[in-house]
Amino acid sequence: MNKTACQTLSPSYHSNEDQMSAQGHQTSASPVIVWFREDLRFSDHPALQAATATGHPLICVYVLDDETPALHALGGASRWWLHGALSDLRSTLSRHHGTLLTLKGSAEKLIPQLAKETDAQGVYWHHRLHQKEREQDEQIASALDKQGVSSEASWGTVLLDPKQVQTKEGRFYQVFTAFWKAFQSQDVPVPLDPPAHLSFHPLPDDLLSKYRLDETTLLPTHPDWAAGLRATWEPGEREAHEHLEDFLRHDCARYGKGRDEMGREGTSRLSPYLASGAISPRQVWEAIQKKGAHDEGARIFLSEIGWREFAKYTLFHQPRLPDVSLGQKFGKMPWRKSEQDLTAWQQGRTGVPVVDAGMRQLWKTGWMHNRARMIVGSFLTKHLLIDWRQGEAWFRDTLVDADWASNAMNWQWVAGTGIDASPFFRIFNPTRQGVKFDPDGDYIRQWVPELKKLSGKDLFEPWNAKEEDLERAGVTFGKTYPRPIVDLKEGRDRAMAAFRSL
Repeated sequence: MNKTACQTLSPSYHSNEDQMSAQGHQTSASPVIVWFREDLRFSDHPALQAATATGHPLICVYVLDDETPALHALGGASRWWLHGALSDLRSTLSRHHGTLLTLKGSAEKLIPQLAKETDAQGVYWHHRLHQKEREQDEQIASALDKQGVSSEASWGTVLLDPKQVQTKEGRFYQVFTAFWKAFQSQDVPVPLDPPAHLSFHPLPDDLLSKYRLDETTLLPTHPDWAAGLRATWEPGEREAHEHLEDFLRHDCARYGKGRDEMGREGTSRLSPYLASGAISPRQVWEAIQKKGAHDEGARIFLSEIGWREFAKYTLFHQPRLPDVSLGQKFGKMPWRKSEQDLTAWQQGRTGVPVVDAGMRQLWKTGWMHNRARMIVGSFLTKHLLIDWRQGEAWFRDTLVDADWASNAMNWQWVAGTGIDASPFFRIFNPTRQGVKFDPDGDYIRQWVPELKKLSGKDLFEPWNAKEEDLERAGVTFGKTYPRPIVDLKEGRDRAMAAFRSL
């Protein structure tokens, strides 16, 4: 690859959709443009609502911008997911007699050009968070203004405007607990129902034809590595709400414990739907509140949504988050450069079973259990002493839930380099983590099947197993399974020596 016992929810997405069919129609009146980005959904979409409220017919557009070097390009797994998300949104719009125009190129060029060629009256979008993204939006708004076209941005990808939560001194929070306390004193807006009446502007076949996105190019072909992704996920808005309903019904109540059990599905698995905007954080927030925010599982899950919000908030106020260690002393950290060790980690061939299980789950499914993410992240940055940015880049390419803010924030947390992070000296012992959070070895056996006949402690530390036990289990080091690429004690000692050198 060129390359996260509750009541049932009945969201407005389900309750209103069937009532809206056949209400849409097409007209040739002057249009307004809805520019979709990380918000590929129909319900709780403030930009779509604002555009619809004008009474003008709509043009719905998505631009894949690979030409602006200031923006991080989508990874391989995210492109695969995008293909399904665009298809789902197009199907939804089609049910209301509309369509989705998809383009590829510089958004700074294409959005004003689309407005000009269609004589659009305005363009509507959601705010983005990174400084470079905001600068691009400002440039596009300026170009539109010169054409006499209005533009309007709404907050639609976060719970609150990041400028809304401030310290008493008017500064931004750098510690989650303080941020979370202040955040909870704010009122999160109620999710919006889908627009009840829609009309769409007809699109000529030759409209920006040279910039049309061939969406099949988002899918891998030679080789087609996405079989596991297809077997695991179905992108789209309806599927997102079904995941949320299932979580509320089956796993929310015991989320506090279930989120750490690697051998079972105790998490919500909503992260890729949130990353692509198939469901909004406000919809998830409201659903949990309705379930009962004082329930222990719901309360913990809300704090996880809060951590996601804190990551977005930090990206807004600290645009260096994806690229620079925010803990200043880590600018001089003596990271190791070892392509061999990095490749072994990426391929799940480190010789440490729980680490390999997590990395193989990632490669196969485009997702990794949250506890496993912490284990493999600690192993890379501490036992192997490899720069967290190497891990962040690999995750950004291979995760279907890849997200600028959350990915970087979580890597800086586990590496100990962030503004509010786990201390560097907190170094996970991967085998103890495996024993604690996969006690029956189900997770390891699923993703590292060559070890499935081992039992007890041998499954977690095969290098300490007796020769006869290894032979009986069909395990031969260097042939069926690698020896550890680092001695865990020596790796820990090396990491602590590097940390003390600062």
